Amino acid sequence: MNQIAPSSDLMSELLLGMRLRGIQYRRVYAGPSFGFAFKAKPGCAYFHFMATGTAKLVTEDGELQTLSAGNAVFLPQGSAHQIVSDPKALVQDIDHYDVVSLSETVCAVTASSCGTPHAIFFSGCMEFDLGGLQGLVPLMPELMMIDATSQRYLELMPILTAMEQEACAGRVGDAGILARLADVVMAVIVRGWVECGCGNSSAFVTALREPRLSRAILALHRQPGRDWTVAELAAESGLSRSVFAKRFQETIGVAPLRYAGELRMRIARTWLAYDRMPIERVAERLGYTSQAAFSRAYKRITGISPGSSRRAQEK
Repeated sequence: MNQIAPSSDLMSELLLGMRLRGIQYRRVYAGPSFGFAFKAKPGCAYFHFMATGTAKLVTEDGELQTLSAGNAVFLPQGSAHQIVSDPKALVQDIDHYDVVSLSETVCAVTASSCGTPHAIFFSGCMEFDLGGLQGLVPLMPELMMIDATSQRYLELMPILTAMEQEACAGRVGDAGILARLADVVMAVIVRGWVECGCGNSSAFVTALREPRLSRAILALHRQPGRDWTVAELAAESGLSRSVFAKRFQETIGVAPLRYAGELRMRIARTWLAYDRMPIERVAERLGYTSQAAFSRAYKRITGISPGSSRRAQEK
């Protein structure tokens, strides 16, 4: 039991670093024939939950997925796609429909001429930042289908139901509640994907499941501002310095201290963009002796200055 504990602790630590900022949520009422197109949005993720009825999700390469009541689909890379009643239905960009605002970030789309809609689904488009897990995003599949009624995801059904209720009710603070619920849903989906081995596509998952390496990675994530040495990280893992450095490089694909530096900058980006933390405070928390030293490191690793990074996020 103790052998799997570090990996479990690490997963919890990494998921705590995940950030979502909802750009727009939509509650959609659709008639017997409908077609909605969603544009590609790099850096964002799409989420759809089918509350009632059925639909087809069509990816950019023409692949079809059937959505039934209780199904949710997550597109972590913000790929272009369509949700249609059938592949021959007339398709229109979702942004071109008339909407009724329910709150600052939630709106209602009605595409049904009859009184009772044939399908109701809830959609979200959000900025998606996995923090310490950000390196996994390019490895994720274009879409991830979730059956909220399955045994693996039973905990999602009440959360998704609550999201649909919040979108419909128009109560005070519903946008904030929706964003927090979406955060939980995404964390559960990402956790499930990692637990299933990330499609066996990520060396990082090997590290999550390797108790000795996971101890070192957990230490890095918990104390990103510490001036770690390879010897100290090796001690966390209970390995010799040379064995640890070799195993880390072979498994993760980068040297331990390079990983530590890139991790600091991913954390810095989150603090700057989402937590609105002053640059000097970020530098201090990450162990830099001055704001100038932090800015140089940030630009060297990310290619832009901290100020430019923040301004880009505000656009």
